[in-house]
Amino acid sequence: MHPTLVILAVGLTPALIGAHTPNLQRLASRGGMRRLRSVTPAVTCSVQSTLLTGSMPSAHGIVANGWYFRDLAEVWLWRQSNKLVTGEMVWDAARKLDSSFTCAQMFWWYNMYSSADWSATPRPMYPADGRKIPDHYAHPYELHGELDAKLGQFPLFKFWGPLTDISSTEWIARATLHVMETRKPTLTFTYLPHLDYNLQRFGPDLTHPRVQSDLRQVDAVCGTLIDFAAASGREVIVVSEYGITPVREAVHINRALREKGLIAVRPEEFGREILDCGASAAFAVADHQIAHVYVNDRSRIGEVRALLERLDGVQSVLDAQGQRAIGLNHERSGELVAISKADRWFSYYYWLDDALAPDFARTVDIHRKPGYDPVELFLDPQLRFPMLATGWRLAKRKLGMRALLDVISLSDTALVKGSHGRLADDPEHGPLVISSRADCLPAGEVQATAFKQLVLDHLAA
Repeated sequence: MHPTLVILAVGLTPALIGAHTPNLQRLASRGGMRRLRSVTPAVTCSVQSTLLTGSMPSAHGIVANGWYFRDLAEVWLWRQSNKLVTGEMVWDAARKLDSSFTCAQMFWWYNMYSSADWSATPRPMYPADGRKIPDHYAHPYELHGELDAKLGQFPLFKFWGPLTDISSTEWIARATLHVMETRKPTLTFTYLPHLDYNLQRFGPDLTHPRVQSDLRQVDAVCGTLIDFAAASGREVIVVSEYGITPVREAVHINRALREKGLIAVRPEEFGREILDCGASAAFAVADHQIAHVYVNDRSRIGEVRALLERLDGVQSVLDAQGQRAIGLNHERSGELVAISKADRWFSYYYWLDDALAPDFARTVDIHRKPGYDPVELFLDPQLRFPMLATGWRLAKRKLGMRALLDVISLSDTALVKGSHGRLADDPEHGPLVISSRADCLPAGEVQATAFKQLVLDHLAA
């Protein structure tokens, strides 16, 4: 088999390839570039699972970045076990063709306990005292120590949140190079998230200096990986999951349901409100530009659908038949799925009074929030000295004091300028595939479900 490197450059689109991406432009010129026809929802976990299994969310079961676990009556986002994904992974298909085949899976999602030979993924430690310590999970476990010794601690707080920068992407790339150098896998996957952050902060505006800088930075990382691949006889595929589109404001879908008496909350200390999913007649798990709406009281599905269809910023509401038409019908999906208009996105907010918001709402906490929160990318603009405020809270924690890192805005959803989740109206602003082997690419666009076979074709080339 022909060794191959697959680089996932988040948020990369044909419209962004140009003067600021000379390495990617060179690869496209040497091989070829095609648009990628993604799936709905066009979000990280769903698209990656489709790329790796060749099947739709209705088959592999990853209907969003998280969903309502009905048996637990709880919402969980960003789970990591590969056991959640149904279907044959591309590396299992390749292993059937060649028993000597090996695979390294570096930081793509649902990475834990997969059948890949080597893998690594973000996995912080949560001591009993409430701290969150940056770390990663690696398989086999000795790889964890190797990467820490060579690269230092994984920069988790630069991977997501208001402090994100190129360092986490560079760490992942260096870890990938280390595995390719020392293990020599036949097939290597790596994940470069950097471009995602400022495209959500500022929108896909090529005139913005921060966006231009990010493109140059991620292109430089890609260039290092592409050069190594060429020197070691590997083919290269660059792929993205989605494109970021400009947005102006959020749709507060849960607040609309709350105002109609459909959402139940549980008061906790100081009167703060916690969403009580199991007791709610209906609620939404917001995920960028899509929202799975779970209707526990099935007799009210028609009422809930009518309410959502009237809601400003909602483009469509899919019932079971509508979900089937786009390959999203699965037991994990909501009874209804709402899709926003192109210039809007869904907030998870369910409280009607900010004084009653849960304590985690003003923090970076991707696991407690019952929906995705892109406002976590911003320090609260109302903080007079935001870095000083953050430093003071961290200092108190280091001294052993309890301190909530409450530095995220509660209400300024207009801060977010870019989002994704619905299919891009203009394919130039949607995802792409770039390959070093033009002869392996189809004449037209690449279907996301065909990407698995595309990888196998590169291995066989």
